[in-house]
Amino acid sequence: MMIDTISLQHILTQDWFQFVFVGLLGFLTGLELREYITSKENHFKIGSSRTYTFLAILGYVLAAVDPQYRLYLGAMLVLASWFALFYYRKLAAGQHGILQLLIALIVYSYGPVLQHFPPWFLLLLFVSVVFTLNAKPLAHRIVEGLERNELLTLAKFLLLAGVILPLLPDTTISPYVPASPFRIWLGVVVISGISYIGYILKRYLFQRQGYLVTGLVGGLYSSTATTVVLARKSKEASLVSDQLVAAVLAASAMMYLRLLLLVAVLQPALLPLSAMPLLTLGTILFIVAVRLARRETAAAAQPPQDHGGANPLELGVAFMFAMLFVVMLAVTHAVIEHFGKNGLEFLSVVIGFTDIDPFVLSILNGDYKLVGLESLAGAVLIAAGANNVLKGLYALALGERRSGVKLLVALSLAGVITAAYGFVLARGGLSG
Repeated sequence: MMIDTISLQHILTQDWFQFVFVGLLGFLTGLELREYITSKENHFKIGSSRTYTFLAILGYVLAAVDPQYRLYLGAMLVLASWFALFYYRKLAAGQHGILQLLIALIVYSYGPVLQHFPPWFLLLLFVSVVFTLNAKPLAHRIVEGLERNELLTLAKFLLLAGVILPLLPDTTISPYVPASPFRIWLGVVVISGISYIGYILKRYLFQRQGYLVTGLVGGLYSSTATTVVLARKSKEASLVSDQLVAAVLAASAMMYLRLLLLVAVLQPALLPLSAMPLLTLGTILFIVAVRLARRETAAAAQPPQDHGGANPLELGVAFMFAMLFVVMLAVTHAVIEHFGKNGLEFLSVVIGFTDIDPFVLSILNGDYKLVGLESLAGAVLIAAGANNVLKGLYALALGERRSGVKLLVALSLAGVITAAYGFVLARGGLSG
């Protein structure tokens, strides 16, 4: 095996192999570009696939002959002059695209790329070119369905997450807010990122899928909002009540997965305590949802197109969430300081009947020395359980009666089991 590995590495560094490899990728790139251009009428083109083969070989030979790249750059200037003349003729014919020019320059760089990087990097470059040439229809569909301000919002989020987040200090703000600015904003970034994935999937990929898929994707975004929308829908579509029940249960199953991801990313120390109940209950809800969904055909009705929410990366929402996060940190610290474990358990139940995300983040990011890991993990589970009961009440109050009763029973049962496990865990009943 060692001899085979050494032989392969030796072949990859041979001049003859690199020469053939570069020429082959140039030829394949030319073939792919020809297929792209053939679909267009009266379209100017730069040579054939053989042209791109010789272009790749020329770049490799000139870079190999002159390590200072003077010959390579000189030939590039000649090519650039020819490309300028070619583009002038295209403009005169009313064509403005420069895609062929860019690909020709990329193919010309294949040789130097292979000399400075491993072969896999050149393959990655080639694959990227092929994917880009074939991605035009998909890109057009995405652009046509894209909201006007979404790319700008995403760019702002990336600025806050990739530039500002690393600059925030990682020191505790005060004794009353037991977390650092870095940990606070990290929590906002993580939960916004998870919500945004669900938002993108729901809006652009699974917009017209069946109820079960709608519930799964909506649960990644917001299980409570998904429950409210689907419960209202059940009054309009009583014939597909099992489909709607399945979708709501699937959304709650995704809530458990969402919590598991938050624990794994923000507070891995709690993972051994909370992974088993979150995985078990989430899996059970998912299995029940799938079995219900199979009773009826998903084509019986179309799922609702919107699950009640703006883009979760809107900066106003993000800053508001950060403020709620800070407030919840202070409240949780004060409750633990004055009432200890019992106060934390009571607070978990109360918060479960509201939006639990700020509270869960305050548990995962705060530095609470007066209670142990069991109490913190238990608080997360208690809040999740109470939130399930709340969603069951929403389903009963807002939805069709038969569906509402089923959901109240199922979600309340899951909620009580989750909360009971959390209470036992918080009081040390599972420490052994």
